[in-house]
Amino acid sequence: MSSIKICATCGTHYPPQRPFDICPICDDDRQYLPPGGQIWTTPEALAGSHSVKSHRLHDYIYELEIAPSFAIGQRAFFILSGEGNILWDCIPLLDDPIKAFIREHGGLRAIAFSHPHYYSNMNDWADAFGCPVYIHRSDEHWIFNKGPHVELWDGEEKQLWEGMRLINLGGHFPGSSILHVPSLSPEGTVFCGDTMVISPSNKHIAIQYSYPNRMPLPGHEVERISARLENIPFDTLYSFYKHLTITKDVRMILKSSMERYGVSFSDGCR
Repeated sequence: MSSIKICATCGTHYPPQRPFDICPICDDDRQYLPPGGQIWTTPEALAGSHSVKSHRLHDYIYELEIAPSFAIGQRAFFILSGEGNILWDCIPLLDDPIKAFIREHGGLRAIAFSHPHYYSNMNDWADAFGCPVYIHRSDEHWIFNKGPHVELWDGEEKQLWEGMRLINLGGHFPGSSILHVPSLSPEGTVFCGDTMVISPSNKHIAIQYSYPNRMPLPGHEVERISARLENIPFDTLYSFYKHLTITKDVRMILKSSMERYGVSFSDGCR
């Protein structure tokens, strides 16, 4: 039996040498503890009641999710590439069927993250596929189970392969980042986790300090992030929850969303 503890609210896995009574990720203004207090589970219990499902969204994109939904309920993205596949963000369960599925499609060359809420069981995924885990150094102190595959990166961008790049925008967390993949759509595709969040209507984009607690960022931070986004070309945006995807008019929606914050958006990619 594993002595790993899993926070049932955010899905973070904690090793036995860190016996927290309360999950540090949830005991932070950007997340929350449930009304009844901290709840823990184990890998064995989670695997016994849940499984990982894959859904094809595009010739080169698969959405991975835990069913039934668990903890935050985010989706991860398995992105296929001729020079190596990448997993964007994690879900806190890795079972044998999804291991086999990923291996049948060429395995993983790397795992990369938007921010700490999705670190979950990243070491399990990295161990299974023998690949590095890319995390921005600004969020290093949120890594409570740093395995041998974790590689910290610095600065505003990290170049990957086939033109893919990790871009640090900050905001939600100092290390909050996006993945830009130019080959997936005519003007490029961005996977944003919740560095940005698409509204359920798919007509608005939010950038906040805390989404569940509705805590805004300072205006100057929104302005800074908006200025960065002006010069990143993309026409497709995937956020962290199922169906939060924009494939049409994304620049127009981004512009109108920034203007609601009182921030001008001059589209440098046009």
